[in-house]
Formats: sequence, structure tokens, C-alpha cells
Amino acid sequence: MKIALPVAEGRLCTHFGHCEEFLLVDADGENKTILSKVRVQAPPHEPGLLPRWLAEKGVTCVIAGGMGGRAQELFCNQGITVVTGATPKSPEELVTDYLEGRLETGPNACDH
Repeated sequence: MKIALPVAEGRLCTHFGHCEEFLLVDADGENKTILSKVRVQAPPHEPGLLPRWLAEKGVTCVIAGGMGGRAQELFCNQGITVVTGATPKSPEELVTDYLEGRLETGPNACDH
């Protein structure tokens, strides 16, 4: 599986559509391990672009602090699972928590 997380200053960025970069993590869900990770510069903000762009990179899951309803729908249309309400911790810690089934989430941090 490939998991994408929006990152700013080394931590999860709470505003998904305006992050500096994404951390793309290849993970083994069965063994609950991170296989590799790469940081990629986010493209310029453009409504509807990120779901398509991340799908082209093979992403199957997005972990975010918040995301608008339309963006969630577009990710769903690309076959990408969206997890919102994650706290701004290190992306590696969030992925490990997700793989181990102990990712704590709260309310979606996005209000649009």
C-alpha cells in the first residue's frame, strides 16, 4: 500500500490542500512496516488536482488532519481511502499508528 500525508515543517499539515510537500510511504500492511518513504513537492493548489496527481503516484490511502467534502469525494472516485482528523504528529508515527490499528483521530480539521 502507498500512503500519502501532507507535510509542513516535518509534521502533518492540517490544511491538506495547501501543504508544502507530501510524504509518500510504501508500507507492508500485513507486516505493519514502512518499506520506503519519499518526500515530493506539492503541486500548485488547484481544486481537484491532488486526487488525480496522488492516484498517478500509486497512492491508496491519505492520512490528513482535515479535508473538504468535495476533495474526499474526488479521492473516493480515484479509489483512495481517506482518513481525516489525524493530529499534527510526525508522518512516520502516524503511518505506524495506522498500520497497527491505533491511529487516533478527532474531528475533521476542515470546515469547507
